[in-house]
Amino acid sequence: MKLASWNVNGIRACVGKGFIDYFNKIDADIFCIQESKLQAGQINLELEGYYQFWNYAERKGYSGTAIFTKKEPLSVSYGFGSAEKDEEGRIITLEFEDFFMVTVYTPNSKRDLSRLGYRLTWEDQIRSYLKELDSSKPVILCGDLNVAHNEIDLKNPKSNRMNSGFTAEEREKMTSLLSTGFVDSFRYYIPKKKEHTPGGLT
Repeated sequence: MKLASWNVNGIRACVGKGFIDYFNKIDADIFCIQESKLQAGQINLELEGYYQFWNYAERKGYSGTAIFTKKEPLSVSYGFGSAEKDEEGRIITLEFEDFFMVTVYTPNSKRDLSRLGYRLTWEDQIRSYLKELDSSKPVILCGDLNVAHNEIDLKNPKSNRMNSGFTAEEREKMTSLLSTGFVDSFRYYIPKKKEHTPGGLT
């Protein structure tokens, strides 16, 4: 099974720069995108052989996620039950026979860290949500987690301390998630390659 995940930073612009060609070339069984930045009806992607699931943010041109899958899921859910945090379209969960597929676009704490508190609450909620799913069948999590977990993940870790995505608090939340039994698949296969953030969790 081939899985793909991409923060497209605006799917409409991305389509104009070769997204469909890349999508067809990679031929993934499940393809997840984050930061779609559009509302329902603003794009019509013709992806032959794929079911499409979109979660739109209430705010126009902001956030959003989508999953395209060759196999029809048993069930689909959007968000994790928090009205405040589900309005940004940041989570989609597909249930298959043997696993859950979850894509997320984790909130950025902002350059001035004004959204750090919101972000940390999100981390606690998503961890609880994933643990609940994992109690019934394995979970594959992918997306833009907006964190560099360890110093090896950044070119200049010392100068980035206390910057958004590399605060002690955000890194600690990632550690907490991994401590529940999830595995950073990128670091599992490539433990020493520098300047890369986590590629996926299982």
